[in-house]
Amino acid sequence: MTRAADGAAAEDLAAAFLERKGLRVVARNYRCRMGEIDLILADGATLVFAEVRFRSSSAFGGAAASVTRAKQRKLLAAAGHYLAGKPERACRFDVVVLDRLAPEAVEWIRDAFSA
Repeated sequence: MTRAADGAAAEDLAAAFLERKGLRVVARNYRCRMGEIDLILADGATLVFAEVRFRSSSAFGGAAASVTRAKQRKLLAAAGHYLAGKPERACRFDVVVLDRLAPEAVEWIRDAFSA
């Protein structure tokens, strides 16, 4: 598999996992000039911006460690762009990490960081 295919497969696994947990996918791969948001979901009245990270090796700290402050700033900016002109609602930033492409490998970090 290519990196892009691995990333798409990881996002599919993450979306299916979160849907089983009761969240509803609102958008996938939202792109703007500030960056990209992998998954935007509704968790009741809360809008969830989820970053999906797949790392087949933990040599550089694993998937969770790859969500750096710089990446967080890009996600915050992209979320602000997405929210522009929409009614105000509660939001949170989650991270979904996988160390292999398997449903049991999904780790969900709720409220991974804040604005």
